[in-house]
Amino acid sequence: MAEIFNKTEGLTDKQFHYCPGCTHGIIHRLVGEVLVELGVLGKTVGVAPVGCSVLAYDYFNCDMHEAAHGRAPAVATGIKRILPENVVFTYQGDGDLASIGTAEIIHAAHRGEKFTTIFVNNAIYGMTGGQMAPTTLIGQKATTAPYGRQQATAGMPLRMSEMLATIDGAVFVERVSVHNVAAIRKAKKAIKKAFEVQIEGKGFGIVEVLSTCPTNWGISPVDSLKWLEENMIPYYPLGNFRTPEEGK
Repeated sequence: MAEIFNKTEGLTDKQFHYCPGCTHGIIHRLVGEVLVELGVLGKTVGVAPVGCSVLAYDYFNCDMHEAAHGRAPAVATGIKRILPENVVFTYQGDGDLASIGTAEIIHAAHRGEKFTTIFVNNAIYGMTGGQMAPTTLIGQKATTAPYGRQQATAGMPLRMSEMLATIDGAVFVERVSVHNVAAIRKAKKAIKKAFEVQIEGKGFGIVEVLSTCPTNWGISPVDSLKWLEENMIPYYPLGNFRTPEEGK
């Protein structure tokens, strides 16, 4: 019988540890597929810090390096400078990249470091128990914001893609989502483009992927997809913010 669907060689056979309905698995697959399609899997090094993706070394079928919380861009910088011919990427959540590692990602982009960042934004701290993140929406409840995030005390949620797009060294910046099939296809296209930008030596690239966290949002996997579409996308609009072709 003909096989019409196979697991990408970009991933190992290790079973994911992610909660039911979490879309990390989809994003992992997209990254794995892209690395295979670009023919760079054998020379790729991924960097994963503390967070839900801390066990990514079990899943990506390439060399992986652990980093301290928020420090993946600093580690990736060192790896890429020592191994400039290799493809290097970081895989970071919003609590990691937009809070603890804000300085690292901003200055890596400012320097124009030639690696790729996959930024998974689910608007909450996942692994550590559902605390409010810099990306948590106004009114959204978290363990550290039981009545919902309040602008007067916590400020507005950070739009990282828009901020990074103002930095000259960030040559490719795009926000995508994985809440339905059409969005997943667009997400893969953006991820592939970000890696191509690195391979061509053009500079720093980042793809922000809106993701779900049914466990810490306190809703079902199906409802979480709807919640993302109705609540996250209006505040975090999808689209490209910067590309080399546009000369920005």
